[in-house]
Amino acid sequence: MLKNFTRRSTLAGGLAIIVKPALAADYKFAQYHNQAATGTLHKSLVAMWDAVRAETNGRVEANVHAENNKLPGGDPDALKMLLSGEIQFFTLMGGIIGTVAPVAEAQQAPFAFKAASEAHRAIDGAFGRYIGEEMAAKGMYLFPVGGFDNGMRQVATNTRPIARPDDFVGMKMRVPPGQMIFDTFQAFGAEPVTTTANGIYPALQSGRVGGQENPLAILEGFKLYEVLKYVSMTNHMWSGFNLFSHMPTWKALPQDIRDAIERNAAKYVRQQRLEQGALNASLRDDFVKRGLIFNEVDQAAFRAKLPKVYADWKAKLGSKCWGLLEAEVGKLG
Repeated sequence: MLKNFTRRSTLAGGLAIIVKPALAADYKFAQYHNQAATGTLHKSLVAMWDAVRAETNGRVEANVHAENNKLPGGDPDALKMLLSGEIQFFTLMGGIIGTVAPVAEAQQAPFAFKAASEAHRAIDGAFGRYIGEEMAAKGMYLFPVGGFDNGMRQVATNTRPIARPDDFVGMKMRVPPGQMIFDTFQAFGAEPVTTTANGIYPALQSGRVGGQENPLAILEGFKLYEVLKYVSMTNHMWSGFNLFSHMPTWKALPQDIRDAIERNAAKYVRQQRLEQGALNASLRDDFVKRGLIFNEVDQAAFRAKLPKVYADWKAKLGSKCWGLLEAEVGKLG
């Protein structure tokens, strides 16, 4: 930490002024996320940390790295860096957090949430607090209001539209890391393939996969509309970007610094949710104009494929976790 040294300088005419050099920040952090720099998540994180810096009079600075700073291993590698303290703040989907704290997978239970707003209410409440407790036991501090929005996920393909589960048979589908989403698409009859977020485009372009599933905003942010033809409005699950910190780093911070970060996190999370929701809602017309073909989906046939997935995951995650989820969304399975 630099001390607040001053020096005296004399201007022409004998006028003396006091020059105070800029001080280095007391706390410097790295904030990673897997989205494009043009997206609402990146812009909101930059604005959040700018606000924290201003509120703390420059004591806190954070560099925000889009697309996980191009780490070859993507989210799993970044998560390892967070757990070791090499980076201090991260945003991540529940399914990938679930590789370390399994209950986080419940955020992405298929057909659990009917809309993003339902998911926001759940993760801001008792369901989210329980996930935070389990993450804390693994060395991660989950922010109480830290669920940035990604949105409801839709299936987009380049070979054929998806109207019923049989349409998935034999199709290689890109899915993010996370066992529940893998199990879900396997139950539909697809062959799940995992890649990093910025690896989806080349996987589609090369034919390694024939489809992917994401909110519409991701098709825009990563230009996936260039290598896709059909969008099936499955609304099969919600996903968001959980903001969390390396627990030892968080605990070491003074209370006033923690308060400033949490206060601004909550403000910008709520703001980004509105922006992401509006973006997802607006893109369908834009994509139709670009030549993408949309179809609606009756979810009943897809739900009928999932009783074993629900039963298996209820057993894996435990009755408390599943009960908190069902208290928000109703009975699953």
